[in-house]
Amino acid sequence: MSYRGRKVLVTGADGFIGSHLTEALVHEGADVTALALYNSFDSHGWLDDLPDHVRSQLQCIRGDVRDSAFINRIVRGQAAVFHLAALIAIPYSYAAAQSYVETNVLGTVNVLEAARHWETERIVHTSTSEVYGTALTMPIDESHPLQGQSPYSASKIGADMMAASYARSFDVPVVILRPFNTYGPRQSERAIVPTIIRQALDENCPAIMVGDTSPIRDLTFVEDTAAAFVAAG
Repeated sequence: MSYRGRKVLVTGADGFIGSHLTEALVHEGADVTALALYNSFDSHGWLDDLPDHVRSQLQCIRGDVRDSAFINRIVRGQAAVFHLAALIAIPYSYAAAQSYVETNVLGTVNVLEAARHWETERIVHTSTSEVYGTALTMPIDESHPLQGQSPYSASKIGADMMAASYARSFDVPVVILRPFNTYGPRQSERAIVPTIIRQALDENCPAIMVGDTSPIRDLTFVEDTAAAFVAAG
């Protein structure tokens, strides 16, 4: 099925992966509505850094997935919704767990309920490798137990389970996509690849420090991750 001319909504479009997905959907010919979190700086996050020819083809709106009435309004008429909006900083989740539940769980319920109401053709819900916690078996596959190791990971497990329940209970056409480590342009310098690049470019950095060198991970380039979302949609 072609995306050309089809209306799609991307929540969390202002983020790292969300901005690349938004760009990919525009290239596919979709009529994209890009949701960014409202702020007082007149900013649309990474959407403001998209090329002018891409940015001009977007309908950028600002709001909050926690607002059920707002979400219900913007989901109406969309053929597909790509739900990426979430609070993601793991350390902060230990200090403010409730905010993660409100955004990640209740925000997801708002998207699912709106999609159910308007009979949206496809919902792509974004999960995370963090739902598995510290790996019990390697490599990690979908049969690995879910472990709420942080309030963040617990909130994402809750969101995943709500998505699955709407598929089973109400036949809402949900796909859960679970990206692992993604890297590429626009990524926060907290992540491993940008951290290494920043240190390598710093003339005052005598050695590159990466912390624990024992973990083994596969890393996915962000444009490939965006392509997976497009395929799932």
